[in-house]
Amino acid sequence: MENVNPTRSELLYRRQQIKLASQGMDLLKKKRDALLREFLPIIDETMRLSLRLERATADAQAALALASAVEGKTVLRSVSFATKGEVLVDISGTHVMGVPIPVIRKAETPIKTELERGYSITGVGARIDQTAEKFEEIVDLMIESADIETRLRRLGEELQKTNRRVNALENTVIPELEEQVKFIFSSLDERAREDHFRLKKVKKKIVARTRRD
Repeated sequence: MENVNPTRSELLYRRQQIKLASQGMDLLKKKRDALLREFLPIIDETMRLSLRLERATADAQAALALASAVEGKTVLRSVSFATKGEVLVDISGTHVMGVPIPVIRKAETPIKTELERGYSITGVGARIDQTAEKFEEIVDLMIESADIETRLRRLGEELQKTNRRVNALENTVIPELEEQVKFIFSSLDERAREDHFRLKKVKKKIVARTRRD
């Protein structure tokens, strides 16, 4: 076997490597299980938010179509040009099982009052306000989704990485070390038998020579 020196010190070294690799694999398995416990509920939450966002988008599109039919496209275009504002978010960080994850939170609600939207409330009907609120709800959900999906992606990446390390140790590193230990042990055992056979021959020669003398 290449790059393996069949000595007792090398045998002890390889056995120590197996012990350390096994301990590392056990720790990684515990980390993987803990990540999985964090990951699965986030999948459910992501799916729930995705459905809410899908429904909110459908509601907003329906409200927009109705407002366009009632108020007219010219009014809608005028309102869209007059509407102004910004959506502020707070971005911080946290750690889950040692994994750094950005935390995205609303600095303030994106759902505004009629007076905060920038257009004249006397020049538009109630359907315009309803449509604006529907689209603001979409923005609200998008911020919430961005936070949960970022968490899901980071944990998923770490879970895959940890699983690859476990598989590498379990299926490649440890089996290779065990094969090396078997090779060294077999080589040492064969060498011991050869030494024993040589000693017997030497002993026979010494005994024969002593008898002649």
